[in-house]
Amino acid sequence: MSQCCALGMEAVAWDILLAAGTVFFLGAISPGPSLMVVLRNTLIGGRRQGVMCAIGHGLGFGVYAGMAVFGLIVLLEEAPEIFTGLQLLGCLLLVWYGWSMWNVEAKHLFDEDQASGRQGFAEGFAIAFFNPKIALFLVAVLAQVLEADMSFASKAAVGLLGMTIDTLWYIIVALMLTGTSRLDVLKSNAQLIHRITALVLWGFALSVFFRI
Repeated sequence: MSQCCALGMEAVAWDILLAAGTVFFLGAISPGPSLMVVLRNTLIGGRRQGVMCAIGHGLGFGVYAGMAVFGLIVLLEEAPEIFTGLQLLGCLLLVWYGWSMWNVEAKHLFDEDQASGRQGFAEGFAIAFFNPKIALFLVAVLAQVLEADMSFASKAAVGLLGMTIDTLWYIIVALMLTGTSRLDVLKSNAQLIHRITALVLWGFALSVFFRI
């Protein structure tokens, strides 16, 4: 039993999880429409609805993460030259995404319509699953950290890690930030958070470009 657990632990690529987890976290904490949807649902239906919205958002993010992980691994194993091209495209996407985050105007950081009547879970899932920026972000980032010989455990762990980080962050938002001074601090520093994230993405893109 313990030997099986040890083998399972060894099969996980911890360096890849660390790299992916760092970017997942930076993406999750960047203020934007997803944050506003969670806050809005918390204000409308209380913390329970806010938490359900966070879970829905995490599930939508996790679906994208799983699709990206397993799809990119197959491409890397079967057509490495295409994957190299995808890495270059990913670098360009990271540069563009960082540029858009750097230049976003403060007045547009929280530009979201007022509350709708949809249930928290459904709205959270929808804002994640139907947001094309999340798909582009995941493909661009994961193309830089995945490897052809990754085990199934590592592939699944990357997808689950993305879903877990995303869900936990927005649960924290729903439980702790609404109605406190922390929310004002977060909103007042939204542009700074965007620009720090942009710098990290640019550095990540450059490091990968010079390794290709």
